[in-house]
Order: sequence, then C-alpha cells, then structure tokens
Amino acid sequence: MAGKIKVWIDRDQCIADMICVSLCPDVFEMSEEDGKSQIVAKWRIDNDPSQGIVPADLKDCVQAAAEACPVNIIHFEEINE
Repeated sequence: MAGKIKVWIDRDQCIADMICVSLCPDVFEMSEEDGKSQIVAKWRIDNDPSQGIVPADLKDCVQAAAEACPVNIIHFEEINE
C-alpha cells in the first residue's frame, strides 16, 4: 500500500532547537530523557525514537521540519508498504 513516509533522525547530532517540533508536532517531540528530538510514540518503528512511519498527509510538515533543521539530521522517504 502506498502513501506512507519513513522518517528518521540522527539523534546523536540533535542540538535541541525544537524547530522540528514547532513545525511538525504531529511527528516530532522532545525527549524528556535526553532533551533531543524524537518521533512521536505512535509512529515509531519497534519503539525506536529515532525512526518512524507516518501517513503521507504529514509529508509537508515533515519536509518543512527537515529543511528547517539547522544541523540537517531529519531524513525522510516515501515508501510502499
């Protein structure tokens, strides 16, 4: 089935500026444990906070967050699932 986006974050390089959260809060949140960006729990792959699969209708906000990230650690690709 088409219409999903795989999103992953290089959390080790996150500088916690929260741009991703402000642009795309449906997908990104800040971790209470380490203060870095992570994928919202309901979208995570195997409960991994650094990667998730989101519906295609969230692509615009994911793309905006990826483009605005000052350290370019947000990546995404369309997938068929």
